[in-house]
Amino acid sequence: MAKGHTVDEDEVAFFARIADTWWDPKGPFKPLHMLNPTRLMYIRQNVEAHFGLEAGAKKPFEGLRLLDIGCGGGLISEPMARLGADVVAVDASDKNIKTASLHAAQSDLQIDFRNTTAEALAEAGEQFDIIVNMEVVEHVADVNAYLAACRALMKPGGIMLLSTINRTPKAYLFAIIGAERVLRWLPVGAHDWNKFLKPDELADYLSNNDMKPSAATGYVFNPLSQKWRLDSRNTSVNYAMAATTA
Repeated sequence: MAKGHTVDEDEVAFFARIADTWWDPKGPFKPLHMLNPTRLMYIRQNVEAHFGLEAGAKKPFEGLRLLDIGCGGGLISEPMARLGADVVAVDASDKNIKTASLHAAQSDLQIDFRNTTAEALAEAGEQFDIIVNMEVVEHVADVNAYLAACRALMKPGGIMLLSTINRTPKAYLFAIIGAERVLRWLPVGAHDWNKFLKPDELADYLSNNDMKPSAATGYVFNPLSQKWRLDSRNTSVNYAMAATTA
């Protein structure tokens, strides 16, 4: 297991126990499989707009170095590689990295998977055009130190895409009571409501670390269609935010 002062080892151990199920769309990571098309849409739209890329191109991210932090089993890393990015994907759990590496190899994708942390990459002087930071900040031990490391990893003119869960009563009801205890979409204990961040709190952390945050965009779930959509007016549960070098 990779060490780092922002790594919450209990969180890493929790997800390592279910690492073998990352690519099972009906398993413990079912919610991420359901959310993934919307996450990918958000990433692609923001990266294309930020770098002035051709919308709809087959490989619009060619020539861009991308870091997927907390990559898990590679649910985002693989689509980013297919879009042409030079992908480095890291996770603090060695089991996650082994699972992700095997699946990518089976898919004939070239992705640089590493069992390491944001701090270690920053200390090594690595930098990236794009940082993908999805569903990670609510699991780290020190948000400010973690985002400081992320900022050090951004090239001048770079962009970081984040998504997380709002700290609201509705989020507690849906993300913990609903997803973990009623629907059993996630193992009980997957989330700690006290570690959720309100959009203005995340924006402050980003600003304090010399980044310019965008307005938050909500991920909204339709229980009838069982699909997610982007909604800039509703950030009450899940939301995403972009950050650029200030």
